[in-house]
Amino acid sequence: MSSDLCLNAVPISLQSLAALHMAADPDTRARDTEAQMTDDERFSLLYSLMVRVFGKTEREPRVPGDVPVVAGYVAGVPRLGIPALLLADASLGLRHTGGPDDGATALPCGLAMGASFNPHLVQEAGKLVGREGRARGFNVLLGGGINLVREVRGGRNFEYISEDPLLSGLMGAAMAAGMQQQQVIAVLKHVSLNASESNKFFLDAVIEPGAHRESDLLAFQISMERSEPGAMMGAYNLVNGAYCCGSHAILQESIKDAMGFKGWVMSDWLAVYHWDFALCGLDQHSGAQLDAQEWFNGPLRQAYEAGLVPKARISEMVRRMLRSYYAVGIDQPQPAVAVDCQAHHAVALQLAREGLVLLKNENAVLPLAAKAQRIAVMGGWAQAGVLSGDGSSQVMPVGGYAAELPLRSHPLLGPTTMRFFGPSPLAELHRLLPEADVVFDSGTQVADALALAQGADVVIVFAVRHEGERFDSPDMALPFGQDALIAALADVHSKVIVVLETGNPVAMPWHSKVQAIVQAWFPGQGGAQAIAEVLTGAVNPSGRLPITFPVDVEQTPHPMLPGADVKLGTPIKVHYHEGAEVGYRWCAQQSQQPLFGFGHGLSYTCFAYSDLHISGGETVSVVFTVTNTGAREGSDVPQLYLTDAAGEPRMRLLGFERVLLQPGASARISLTADPRLLARFQAASGRWHIQAGIYRVVLARSATVFECAASAMLWGREFGH
Repeated sequence: MSSDLCLNAVPISLQSLAALHMAADPDTRARDTEAQMTDDERFSLLYSLMVRVFGKTEREPRVPGDVPVVAGYVAGVPRLGIPALLLADASLGLRHTGGPDDGATALPCGLAMGASFNPHLVQEAGKLVGREGRARGFNVLLGGGINLVREVRGGRNFEYISEDPLLSGLMGAAMAAGMQQQQVIAVLKHVSLNASESNKFFLDAVIEPGAHRESDLLAFQISMERSEPGAMMGAYNLVNGAYCCGSHAILQESIKDAMGFKGWVMSDWLAVYHWDFALCGLDQHSGAQLDAQEWFNGPLRQAYEAGLVPKARISEMVRRMLRSYYAVGIDQPQPAVAVDCQAHHAVALQLAREGLVLLKNENAVLPLAAKAQRIAVMGGWAQAGVLSGDGSSQVMPVGGYAAELPLRSHPLLGPTTMRFFGPSPLAELHRLLPEADVVFDSGTQVADALALAQGADVVIVFAVRHEGERFDSPDMALPFGQDALIAALADVHSKVIVVLETGNPVAMPWHSKVQAIVQAWFPGQGGAQAIAEVLTGAVNPSGRLPITFPVDVEQTPHPMLPGADVKLGTPIKVHYHEGAEVGYRWCAQQSQQPLFGFGHGLSYTCFAYSDLHISGGETVSVVFTVTNTGAREGSDVPQLYLTDAAGEPRMRLLGFERVLLQPGASARISLTADPRLLARFQAASGRWHIQAGIYRVVLARSATVFECAASAMLWGREFGH
């Protein structure tokens, strides 16, 4: 067989292809176009090339010279109207590609988006990332990280949304849908169980398959169903003995066959170990030069020509890609819209506002009094900017970083750096409190900080923790002696407020001593303004925790950090014995009281719930009233949880609704549970099962604070997918 032989090739003109676009659905178009391709053209789509390999300065000669330094490039087929792919990292905005003028809108981190509980706003964020990508000629955006937060020290948790599959699935869907509305392909990642960074290339995540479907894979399924992303990305780690990118059980049996995913599955970069991953459901090898061989270039082609890979499988891989091209419209994009930086900043700012969580507010110390007073601001580089997470999600805002501080070097993936976005919280507090005397101390010398605090009416301590891809935190403590600083200040001052800029929960040995705690996450380029607005009361806080804040690591399923006690490169197994009971579910199962529960968040106003009515049958539906009983406008996030399923204690978030209310106003809310959240997945049959019986639910302020309870009878039934 000639290596350039077509499979049933029939000549077709570009004019005919254009006509097909008007008359055919994406599946038909993909099938018809693929039939015209030569084998050379087919295989050219099955791998992407890095424009510049890590650690090197020279460009990849196979990539056209006008392509910027993006994550990946895939050749097109001009004679058939198939565009080349330019794949860009875009989890939290467009990653800096090396040019002097390629700043982009730096969004708050994924956990801050999750804390907003606002899919509509997250979809607007997806749109702005899509617009900025289109403006630069990118047509595939590697965003949409929705791995569940299982490990509270995980380095990439800040990129992800939450510990809950419903919240993560809805938010991931919103981001992907927003991107694809701008005619760029969105990528959901990383399938699956990429829960920590330590030794992740050699980590085998062991989990019961049914529990996997009820947790991490359910998040991907919900997101996939609601947004139809063009692509998904496999994870680095193994699951149940097989690398994710070569796992037939995950990619083929679950994602494609059971869930009906229509797009293509690409690997992560440096995550392919053999050409036979193509037989397990992987459709594209990403960053092919990084691996031992360009497996989907030469070796896969050789296996195909030796009859080891069916022609139908190669054709399917190509068709899946083409279908996404056509469904999203990257083959015939509309002219790119000029980027409105001011409008995009407004979205980033609103996300930061809605994502900030007021954890504690004793004696109503917040908002700060408007009268003239002396405010001592301490630590956290608050005079420079707000911290961002590190790694492939790093965005350089327009105008550059406010500050950069190199910290450590990973033995495999290189250096990590603390980067700050301006303006600074200190400057924003000066702007919003012009009559106050706002002074600053770095907090590096506790004695100096104590001296400054003694003359202040209020002390605000900014505390940070550097987190990012490539490394996990060793524990839950704040670094740089910040816990000792906060405790010392709280011992001498009665009004200490702590603002946390972290990408994970942290231990708070001082929490009972301070009056207020604000979780600001990594809040993006609008973060300093949002923090100052919440502190001063210009904005009413409305964020809710998307993850549980345990007292310490002993409250988690894995007190010892997996992979931290072995040499890099040592194969390890992590038994996720908690199964689907992640985060708040684990706390409920173990009868533990966390420091702050999932869904917790305070406001400067008050809300009441009433008139809860429930119906059953195939699923649970409720209606209820929420009323703003306070004196100012505010947003609430009432949450519905399952607590008992036919006699089995089981905690599940069934639904939520973010609602904005004026003082005295009420809203009637309706919620209907996805039946899968009420069911168990039976791995042996591949079906969901709801046991007949009484199901108890609670209307709650968080996973630990319940307001109203109700019960309904559900019918016993099995269903697929």
